[in-house]
Amino acid sequence: MKKTNMLLGLFLGLLSASVSAGERGNAYVSNQDGGITVIDLDTLEATGNIDIQAKSPRGIGVTEDGKYLITANKDDDNISVIDRASGQLVKHIKVGKNPEFVRVHKGLVFVSTEPSSKGGPPPKPGEVAKEDDDDDEKIPARIAVVDLKKGKKIREIVGGPETEGIEFSKDGKKLIITNEADNTITVHNLATGKLIKSVSTKAYGDRPRGIKVSPDGSYYVSTLEYGNKFIVLDKNFKVTRTVETGQSPYGISFDRSGDRIYVASSKEKAMQVYDAKTFEKIKDIPTGNRCWHFSFTPDDKQILLACGKSDAVVVIDIEKLEKTNAIADKEMPWGVITYPKSMGSLDKP
Repeated sequence: MKKTNMLLGLFLGLLSASVSAGERGNAYVSNQDGGITVIDLDTLEATGNIDIQAKSPRGIGVTEDGKYLITANKDDDNISVIDRASGQLVKHIKVGKNPEFVRVHKGLVFVSTEPSSKGGPPPKPGEVAKEDDDDDEKIPARIAVVDLKKGKKIREIVGGPETEGIEFSKDGKKLIITNEADNTITVHNLATGKLIKSVSTKAYGDRPRGIKVSPDGSYYVSTLEYGNKFIVLDKNFKVTRTVETGQSPYGISFDRSGDRIYVASSKEKAMQVYDAKTFEKIKDIPTGNRCWHFSFTPDDKQILLACGKSDAVVVIDIEKLEKTNAIADKEMPWGVITYPKSMGSLDKP
């Protein structure tokens, strides 16, 4: 009887694992005018909204084990830690002024904060910011490092003015950040925060935004919003080439295999697809208004793209490279991630 019960338990355990493995999981969308929209990836329908009990969430992340969702809340200078299973707020943690970008790495949350940002639209190319001579404009951004076990910020890494993107080297020893206000990409020792290298993008274009390492770790790509291109950097962070894009490229990601590069060109209103070896453009996929960040589904069959001014999360079929659906979201979607974790402009497996 004992042996029978053990075999039955083993069978039920395998069945449960099989059912779990067959589910596509959920997508989580941060909304600047709301909380987190939950999308069932089996049905591609919004199934609920999580109240983060804070204002203007932008950056969003998820822990490796899927236990917690994290949002960076612009107007409250904090992050929300959410129990993913229940959707309940666990804690708010103060991180600094104007938090925007979130990356979760081995139990630590890295959040860009922007003490020099004054809000409002950025200056156009060639224009000078109204308060450009103000000392505030030169205050470097901080990357707040939060220990989730301790439930508090444990240190800061000093970046450049108005940090936008955060990436980790494949070996996990370096932190790479894009700094839009002074047109630099800075490389830091992840453990100490010490600056290792600063790369100017000024010769190629202004306002570096997205930054991604290739799956094999051999090179990096970074979008230049006011350069209408992305640059390619080798593993030593030397710029090796530029690639023309549509207007205002923002979020960028490789696919899981590293064969293609996907770029959300915001003002072009397109998702642009490139060969990751030749850098030739494969296709422009029409999308919507103010589409900044995106994520592949965990099975790599679709992309979900947050389009804030279109009140929608656009769905793109990877095989067809076509827009196939739009999931209504009228709270200004900003970013999107999934669990299980997948490739995207804000995350990777």
